[in-house]
Amino acid sequence: MKDIKIVFMGTPDFAVPIFKTLAENYNVVAVVTQPDKRVGRKQILTPSPVKEASALYNIPVLQPVKIRNEYEEVLKYEPDMIVTCAYGQILPKELLDYPKYKCINVHASLLPKLRGGAPIHHAIMDGYEKTGITIMYMDVKMDAGDIISRVETAITKEDTLGSLHDRLSEMGKDLLLETLPNIISGNINPIKQDEAEVTYGYNITKEDEKIDFTKTSTEVDNKVRALNPTPGAYTTLNDKRMKVYDVRLSDRYYAKTEPGTIVGFEKDGIRVVTGDKEIILTDIALEGKKRCLVKDFLNGVDKKELLGVVLK
Repeated sequence: MKDIKIVFMGTPDFAVPIFKTLAENYNVVAVVTQPDKRVGRKQILTPSPVKEASALYNIPVLQPVKIRNEYEEVLKYEPDMIVTCAYGQILPKELLDYPKYKCINVHASLLPKLRGGAPIHHAIMDGYEKTGITIMYMDVKMDAGDIISRVETAITKEDTLGSLHDRLSEMGKDLLLETLPNIISGNINPIKQDEAEVTYGYNITKEDEKIDFTKTSTEVDNKVRALNPTPGAYTTLNDKRMKVYDVRLSDRYYAKTEPGTIVGFEKDGIRVVTGDKEIILTDIALEGKKRCLVKDFLNGVDKKELLGVVLK
């Protein structure tokens, strides 16, 4: 199978294990990834994780600003197959129609659930009990192609974005390695997606990151876990933004207290009213400060001044 020429298209950390297993087992003739971006306060020009990984294999890298206008550079490599994973741009029909073995995508959800750019975040945030990896043929419509193979995993109450991201990335690597020989041999039975079952996991916005304490404790917990470790869910404490990275559920109930009100403290946390019960914040980062456990944060503040404050 080394004579089959494959172009890999991907960008973030999630795609790196998938790319590496492909590069180590197949003939990857080129990598396509997003252009370098300026990162951090110093705005340092930084390559994508996939571009950094490609250097280990001496594979040529293309970084089109808009693939729909610059796809001809990809076709110069005459790919027999294009494999994408979290690339970040929609492929034009000219690319989709070119390869002998078509274009396939490794997507981090059980399609047709959670089409879009942030399926892992939304799987946790929206309270899904399970998710997984789907390998599908690509289509001009986002994440709408026929399903080739998939594998699922349960979402535990302890899962965060970080843990689920890493687990799914490894699952994607393994499923791709298992699926590719069947695609090449034609030993597959693609299944059309049921449009009636479609949901979306669109890219996370700033508004998505804000905690709404009028929601139930479970919904607040889901949001916190879905955004840990990055970008982090946030609220506002005394006009300062406060990131919240971990919480603990409580059965205490406050019938007439405004949601978001700080009503007490534990050794390791701050008790806050939600739409149904209360929740205990245990891991935070106040604006301008480093992330810390709440038990350490409380050592340096006057608890009396915090009692009754409403987080907005």
